[in-house]
Amino acid sequence: MHSSKTVPADIFLSLTRHAGLARQMVKREVLGRYRGSFLGLLWSFVNPVLMLAVYTFVFGIVFQARWGQGSGDRLEFALVLFAGLIVFNLFSECLTRAPGLVLGNVNYVKKVIFPLEILPWVSLGSALFHAAVSLGVLLLFLLFAGHGIAWTALLLPIVLAPFVLLIQGLSWLLASIGVFVRDIGQVVGMAMTVLLFMSPIFYPADALPEAVRGWLFLNPLTFIIEQSRDVLIWGKLPDWQGLSVYALLALAVAWAGLFWFQKTRKGFADVL
Repeated sequence: MHSSKTVPADIFLSLTRHAGLARQMVKREVLGRYRGSFLGLLWSFVNPVLMLAVYTFVFGIVFQARWGQGSGDRLEFALVLFAGLIVFNLFSECLTRAPGLVLGNVNYVKKVIFPLEILPWVSLGSALFHAAVSLGVLLLFLLFAGHGIAWTALLLPIVLAPFVLLIQGLSWLLASIGVFVRDIGQVVGMAMTVLLFMSPIFYPADALPEAVRGWLFLNPLTFIIEQSRDVLIWGKLPDWQGLSVYALLALAVAWAGLFWFQKTRKGFADVL
């Protein structure tokens, strides 16, 4: 049963109360994606390996691209690009699927005792699994390329924690809106395409003119992409002050998203 009053603690309470159910659904979703295929779950490892190999060949060998001025490392561009895409894909996968989460589980809507608010957690769990596999591929590649892995890579979960909160808030919001406004899925799809090129994934933020650079940081992906690269590839400590501000904003978005979801869920059955 859901409470009529939503407090910030509810962001985590529902997940902890239904941790077993969420874990079971995440496992079913991850395995279901590869069910019937010859390689099965191994595809989750093969895909990022193949993509990183392609990026290395295209950007490092064909275009001989360099990340920033003075960089002489051919592999660096592919590694930095891949790190940025891990963050983007986590965000994109969750938000692209969010508008259809309730629509795709209509049978749960009629069940009063089913905690609908865990559906975005399940989607996030599946996306985090694939992000973790891609991260493992990146770390292995760093070792094989002779870069080594900086101890600051251990701080990546701290960098991503507020980002995960933000994703959850937006997922709750979009999952609710998706029930009432079916076109929202198309809008989100287009927005993800725009964000892909408006985030510092294929280029460093400092490559932009100073007059434009500030606007880039209004994009919620920019700060986390930059911080992830700092701890993973360049061995730098996170910007603790910036991360604290981001965490507060992400918490506010998560709370607002859950509040909206719980407020509107009463009307789901009527529409569906």
